[in-house]
Amino acid sequence: MKISLLEPLGISRERIEALAGELTTLGHTFTYYDTKTTDPDELIARSAGQDVVMIANNPYPDAVVRAADALKFLAVAFTGIDHVGLAACKEKGVQVANCAGYSDTCVAEQVLGMAVSLLRGFSAGDAAVRGGGTSAGLTGSEIAGKTVGIIGCGKIGFKTARLFQAFDARVIAYARHPRPEVEAAGIRYVPMDTLLQESDIVSLHTPNNPSTRGMLGREQFARMKPTAIFINCARGPIVDNAALADALNAGQLAGAAVDVYDMEPPIPADYPLLHAKNTLLTPHVAFLTHEAMERRAEIEFANVAAFLKGAPQNLCDF
Repeated sequence: MKISLLEPLGISRERIEALAGELTTLGHTFTYYDTKTTDPDELIARSAGQDVVMIANNPYPDAVVRAADALKFLAVAFTGIDHVGLAACKEKGVQVANCAGYSDTCVAEQVLGMAVSLLRGFSAGDAAVRGGGTSAGLTGSEIAGKTVGIIGCGKIGFKTARLFQAFDARVIAYARHPRPEVEAAGIRYVPMDTLLQESDIVSLHTPNNPSTRGMLGREQFARMKPTAIFINCARGPIVDNAALADALNAGQLAGAAVDVYDMEPPIPADYPLLHAKNTLLTPHVAFLTHEAMERRAEIEFANVAAFLKGAPQNLCDF
């Protein structure tokens, strides 16, 4: 079969070629493109005649899927698949596999880091030192003793919850499908309204799909404590970010840390969160560590090898 990796995976070409060795020794052809593109025509050209296409978080829309004449399997080096043309995949019977699990640790660590940074005012402290200032006005808060609400307690949410527990926080969770291992860890499931009203820190960990898009907006932020902070390292469209900015500017929330937006960075200059009070913004980097890039590449190539051997793994339901 013909296999193409359409974008870089954040590891060296030498490592890519080493991982592809198992595929080529089995008689398959492998093509690697070391530049990203979002141009549909270029994506179509790169996909032409390919039985297996490998991507990461670059958009691969319906029009490209439909034009990929030989496509049978789409390997996604990412957890979420909302950037993939799933309607066309369904029409054509294209199987889609993701790399769930590769970023559990780094995303959870980013959430903890963001929480500590907001509560302790790291950005303001850095600015004070560089500007010849002092500690005046920089009294912070501790995570210990606070209530942390995890919205969506899957693998990443659960990992995040356990890290907060290690900081001596009380953790509660909301999920549509409760898991016994979460409750066994001392995490109590509660309704969404209860979580919003009781939590000092709210961290979002749901996938972006039609049932979750826009699930947090003005009504939900109004239910939170004015001393609470909100963290989103999941997906931007799950949140009404204009409403979040308004809540911050009105003092309805004490702060927010955001890694994901309604679009991939660069962010337009008029984007509301850029002008909101008490925000910590990062350019979609929660998944981006050397260790995670290596893990996802290994999973990606393993997914392709499993498909070629007739035993596909990590298949996504859509």
